Amino acid sequence: MSETKLPLVEETIAKKALQTAYSRETSALIAKVRESSESINSLEDLWFLHDLLSTKRYEIDGKYTYNAATMVFDFADLVKQGWLSLEDLEGLNSTMRSKIAALAKM
Repeated sequence: MSETKLPLVEETIAKKALQTAYSRETSALIAKVRESSESINSLEDLWFLHDLLSTKRYEIDGKYTYNAATMVFDFADLVKQGWLSLEDLEGLNSTMRSKIAALAKM
């Protein structure tokens, strides 16, 4: 899907879907950190939480940048990871949604 230019309506839907997935993932991370922080009993527990946060920051920082050329693959990954559903992508053209659904099953 290189050189993909979406109509403005679909681009808006795609960006909103990215924001939805970002919000879901970051909310889940915050909840996990709250839960983990309650069970910190040693320095090793603290370093584990630090490592988790460092890893998640690296993963999340690059994951939610809108890129029309890779959008089908990006959305398929987000669906596969559970941060998006196909219903969140309502309004995108049916061909694109079908490709996303197929890739998410792989």
